[in-house]
Amino acid sequence: MDNQKLSAENYPQISANALRPTYIEVNLSALSSNFDAIKKRAGKSKIMPILKANAYGHGLVKVAQYMENLGADYLGVAFLEEGILLRESGVKMPILVLGGILGNQIPLFIENDLTLTASSIEKLNLIDEAAENLKAKAKVHLKIDTGMERIGVHYYNANKFIEKAFGYKNIIVEGVFSHFADSASSDLTHTYLQLERFNDALNFARKSGFEIPLKHISNSGGILQLPEADFDLVRPGILLFGVYPSAEVKRTVPVTPALTWKSRVVYFKVIKPNHPVGYGMIWKSDKQIRAVTIPVGYGDGYFRSMTGKAEVLLNGKKYPVIGRISMDQIVVNIEGDSAFNNDEVVLIGRQGKEEISVADLAEWAGTVPYEILTNINTRVPRVYLR
Repeated sequence: MDNQKLSAENYPQISANALRPTYIEVNLSALSSNFDAIKKRAGKSKIMPILKANAYGHGLVKVAQYMENLGADYLGVAFLEEGILLRESGVKMPILVLGGILGNQIPLFIENDLTLTASSIEKLNLIDEAAENLKAKAKVHLKIDTGMERIGVHYYNANKFIEKAFGYKNIIVEGVFSHFADSASSDLTHTYLQLERFNDALNFARKSGFEIPLKHISNSGGILQLPEADFDLVRPGILLFGVYPSAEVKRTVPVTPALTWKSRVVYFKVIKPNHPVGYGMIWKSDKQIRAVTIPVGYGDGYFRSMTGKAEVLLNGKKYPVIGRISMDQIVVNIEGDSAFNNDEVVLIGRQGKEEISVADLAEWAGTVPYEILTNINTRVPRVYLR
């Protein structure tokens, strides 16, 4: 496999020789160079890699361990269970859980040394009570909603929220943050409005004498387009993995895709004219063609909605996927060309001079690059290359 050895360390559940022919390669060197490029761009700001949704499909535990070794300052995840998994896997660095919380979850946050997102005074009350019961201190980041309307105290109520937060005996206010709704757009009007609202809240905290070590709002789009929003910490998500968050965003940080999605030919056949291919019989040729079957489908996250649009790379050339994409298999039209069982097929990545990008799949599926990456199923093995 491109002179790289599959390691049992990567797949304790299966032997390397039995590895499924559809798999993901994660290039750790690309992750490292992307991290360095973001760090250079962010200057003195700390870096919090966002590793939610299985690290954007790249593998939560392995990527978290690698980020810890690279010297990231903090990690961000979406849910409690992601944070607990990292702790159980030996990750010791600070972890902020960005999502909303329920009261009965709070003791688990404290017991696993996970930082909570405090999104209301009610949540602060519950956090303080749980910490007191455990005779511990709870670390929180206060969430200010500056224009996203998900979780967090509205910016126009932020002053009271901040003032209240510093009055609890069992809570350490480690940070305050917000989230940009549209920072990867070419029109940054709303983004600058959010930044202004966030700055107003920070100014109140400063004038009131409240010391907040970590102030942060900048996601991947913010890192690329609003250096004035860096504050104490930036939160790269999809950018860390070498994918730009939109087609219109300014590409001020050079990054390289870390993920390649590969498979192999498992069947070759000749299809006669007027013989339909796949479910629903929506495709047939008026001439004889050669076709290969690839063991990947929408059960892996290769979206059914790409039917009639998707292409793959085989022997350095692009070929169309024909018929409906099914759960576990696709059929590729290679016209009059030749292919053999076990030939490498690239679904995302480069082969020879050709490339199929995450953005290509997003366009074919009518979605965004984020959804392509985060929907690659966990039944697709991950191989980590250094």
